[in-house]
Amino acid sequence: MSAVVARWMRPLASATAPRVGSSPVRQRVRDRFYSASASASAQGSLPLEGYRVLDMTRVLAGPYCTQILGDLGAEVIKIEHPVRGDDTRAWGPPYATYKPESGAKGPGEAAYFLGANRNKKSLGLSFQHKEGVEILHKLVAKCDILVENYLPGTLKKYSMDYETLRKINPALIYASITGYGQTGPYSNRAGYDVMVEAEFGLMHITGSRDGPPVKVGVAVTDLTTGLYTSNSIMAALLGRAKTGRGQHIDVALSDCQTATLANIASSCLISGKRDSGRWGTAHPSIVPYRSFKTKDGDILFGGGNDRLFGILCDGFHKPEWKADAKFKTNADRVANRVELEAEIEAISQTKTTQEWLEVFEGSGMPYAAVNDVQDTLNHSHTLARNMVVEMEHEACGPIKMVNTPVKFSESQPSIRTVPPMLGQHTNEVLGEHLGMAESDIAALKAQGVIS
Repeated sequence: MSAVVARWMRPLASATAPRVGSSPVRQRVRDRFYSASASASAQGSLPLEGYRVLDMTRVLAGPYCTQILGDLGAEVIKIEHPVRGDDTRAWGPPYATYKPESGAKGPGEAAYFLGANRNKKSLGLSFQHKEGVEILHKLVAKCDILVENYLPGTLKKYSMDYETLRKINPALIYASITGYGQTGPYSNRAGYDVMVEAEFGLMHITGSRDGPPVKVGVAVTDLTTGLYTSNSIMAALLGRAKTGRGQHIDVALSDCQTATLANIASSCLISGKRDSGRWGTAHPSIVPYRSFKTKDGDILFGGGNDRLFGILCDGFHKPEWKADAKFKTNADRVANRVELEAEIEAISQTKTTQEWLEVFEGSGMPYAAVNDVQDTLNHSHTLARNMVVEMEHEACGPIKMVNTPVKFSESQPSIRTVPPMLGQHTNEVLGEHLGMAESDIAALKAQGVIS
């Protein structure tokens, strides 16, 4: 142990510390949990205010998970490589460019990084240095949650595995996000979202009817994994209030992808068939239910039952379709899909998308324009729901960001702080949480342990 670290480190929890399940520990955790909840209710603070997260994740699934926790009020301390930071800091363009007067170097802050790291503090730290590990151990003692996304066994080499850390903090909730989980034949394989989409069914059912398999337009498996993990962490907090014990949560992209096959997987299990194939924007069991070309774009109609199909017929001035034996029921329409869809598209192309939106406004018919992302961000409903906000970034100036999507009646999650610059909060975290002197922090920076 270095002299610098030794001066400020307190002894870690000893082997004689109370057992996790013992009543004193359980009671302390329970008291903390319920008092935090009562405070949140009384003062209108955010649900996770008072909880602290050590975020040892990179790229998307993990950062998306911890961003959700941050949105809900948790203090999130993001551990980043002291030189290069999170991988996605280099994933550009586009970048939010630095203001000339900021003094920051480089092209700017990558849009990819900005999309998953709001409401966090950045601590630049290398845990390849023993001093870095010692710092992390001290932070673990003060945290409720740790989230990591390294290959199984990687963090054990640095004494940052669950079995080591639970001895330091028995109430710690430790979530591991990996491509394929902590067990199983693929557990040691690295896995990006697109690989999991391919091997676990999603890509095979995505794409046009006669086209090749394609990946979804966003990294949906990463995002659903982040959602599942954040949900599991909050459930573990509730469990901890009852038992006083933390636990290890094992979340795999492959498992989350399999789970989100949902009704498609259920159909395959019941029918014994491979799957229903690729349907583009169409539905294998409902007609009409897909996008159709208009004079200037595309519109999607969802005729999910005979009544809704009747509304479409009236809007198209084709009441005779309702009595046509080929189209009378959904089963008839599915059997005659090609003919009906061709007739619909012949008519849909006679008007612009906006004109069709006006035709069906208030009709009860499910319909939607097919918008690009920029149209979505400027959509009147998006803006009315406060889903795009402008924030001031200290180095880049004003930047627009997508807001958190959940609305609470008692307190509103929001973007309280913009995504941090690399190491922006190192001094704050080490000084305020660990009581380190500025001279000790400077010495560790000189050694390359922190930045």
